Amino acid sequence: MNTVTRPRILVVGAGFAGVECVRRLERRLSPHEADVTLVTPFAYQLYLPLLPQVASGVLTPQSIAVSLRRSQKYRTRIIPGGAIGVDLRAKVCVIRTITDRIVNEPYDYIVLAPGSITRTFDIPGLTDHAFGMKTLAEAAYIRDHVISQLDLADASEDPAERASRLQFVVVGGGYAGTETAACLQRLTHAAVERYPRLDPALIKWHLIDIAPKLMPELGDKLGRSALEVLRRRGIEVSLGVSIAKAGEEEVTFTDGRVVPTRTLIWTAGVVASPLIATLDAETVRGRLAVNADMCLPGEDGVFAVGDSAAVPDLSKGDGAVCPPTAQHASRQGKAVAENVIAALRGQPLRPYHHKDLGLVVDLGGADAVSKPLGVELHGVPAQAVARGYHLAALRTNVAKTRVATNWLLNAVAGDDFVRTGFQARKPAKLKDFEYTDAYLTKEQVREHVEKARSRAV
Repeated sequence: MNTVTRPRILVVGAGFAGVECVRRLERRLSPHEADVTLVTPFAYQLYLPLLPQVASGVLTPQSIAVSLRRSQKYRTRIIPGGAIGVDLRAKVCVIRTITDRIVNEPYDYIVLAPGSITRTFDIPGLTDHAFGMKTLAEAAYIRDHVISQLDLADASEDPAERASRLQFVVVGGGYAGTETAACLQRLTHAAVERYPRLDPALIKWHLIDIAPKLMPELGDKLGRSALEVLRRRGIEVSLGVSIAKAGEEEVTFTDGRVVPTRTLIWTAGVVASPLIATLDAETVRGRLAVNADMCLPGEDGVFAVGDSAAVPDLSKGDGAVCPPTAQHASRQGKAVAENVIAALRGQPLRPYHHKDLGLVVDLGGADAVSKPLGVELHGVPAQAVARGYHLAALRTNVAKTRVATNWLLNAVAGDDFVRTGFQARKPAKLKDFEYTDAYLTKEQVREHVEKARSRAV
């Protein structure tokens, strides 16, 4: 008896690109055309641009964790885990589940959208003592940590300890670092009113970046506006500076300054997921080199999008690739779904083409800078554009309502500065959140797949 199996479409990653791809596949494919599987540790899409507002307590963690199971046409099988290797010859993805079980998932078509991880450098003590701002757990943990520093400083009788607990260092002058410093400075500025024993002048925030300008993508005028806002709030911004080494109670800058601190937040860029290194394929600065139609050259049924793919930017030309932004990732997700469907149906594929619509930077309160469609805004108009953009970009009405309600409640009632204490006695730093040691090498992937095949025979 002959059994006809449906084509298997495997999507790796539930970021902007992966989720938009799955949603489009569910809408455009009938159930009998293909089986769709999604690999992700969590059954939600994280709205990354608002992570700093979770860290500062303006938003609750749940409000930016958008459930994948609310879709009315939901029929995707979700494997709770992370892809740790791909064998392109065997068309098998190796997955480590959340219970640490390693399984092989065969596919006919695969969409690689594993996203990115925090970019680090070989700086002594960095991964042991710095926090990141890339996951929901990190944002929630940083909030607890910052409030605990206020609590401990308030209780301490040692001036040196107080000074180190009340200084905070953020590395990275891009969007993530700037918004993180701005939002958390507002948190400590508001919280100090509840600590009558603390001198507000002792609370110091440092934002440093090796680049000569703050958020150069915004242009000189808006970059200066953002810099003025930060300095007006008392944040010490140092450009052309990074850190030379990090310790448990102090950080040394490359200009020789030694800052006593218990809080180092590292947001100095991202790199492609380590999964890409397991493919034995050409890369561009660590991102998988793909054609304009998002196909991997020379491979059948392999597509890549988002932060881990170097998708040619046809709107700019001259060999430019799309930047790793949520705007491009979400649009690439929709476009790659259409190309997977076209490949499935034997139709021609279309190249990805999208012109950037602009940038928004929410600095908290009434402060923001935005550049929608090239129009430069700052202050309240920019804040209206920034928050309007975020509400429009959130995928479900439930998420939009939660975020808008949180904004309103925070504006009216403020914050209670409560620590959850979930990880109070278990310190967790950059190295503990992103599991970069979980991936296999190319050789290990091939060996694992071959062993699994021989056992099956």
